[in-house]
Amino acid sequence: MDSKKEKLRIVVGSDFRGLEYKEAIKAFLEKDPRVASVQDVGVARGADIGYPHIAVDAAEIVADGEADRALLICGTGLGMAISAGLVPGIRAVTVNDAYQVEGSVLLNNAQVMTLGQMCVSLHHAQTLVDQWLDLHYDPTSEWAPLMDAMVEYETEYAGKAG
Repeated sequence: MDSKKEKLRIVVGSDFRGLEYKEAIKAFLEKDPRVASVQDVGVARGADIGYPHIAVDAAEIVADGEADRALLICGTGLGMAISAGLVPGIRAVTVNDAYQVEGSVLLNNAQVMTLGQMCVSLHHAQTLVDQWLDLHYDPTSEWAPLMDAMVEYETEYAGKAG
């Protein structure tokens, strides 16, 4: 990691389908020198809270600036990404490979990454998270105008939902 980059504040969460991976990856993150803090928004073993509630809670923490990124895990990662993306200003993506991780951060400045416990092995998931920690969006990159356009569309359509 670039010594100029600050350590990341990460929020983690899962539903019961992603609990095993969340616990393992949380332990990985807590030991990583690139991570300043890890905040767990659930679920705990035995709890039955649906993924939309966990995802929105985590995304709101990031949107409010209390954390830099969120990592969310459910069965496929899809429900978590859709739910987290409902929070204004949040870009959430499901990833399954290194190209998607790279594009999510470098091209799309996604603050929330989701994984599916039923879709990738734990080893592969940890490898993707390791890669994710090293990536940082550059607002001066050649891709920045596309990100600016997304933000403009979000602002334009925010009041038209429903």
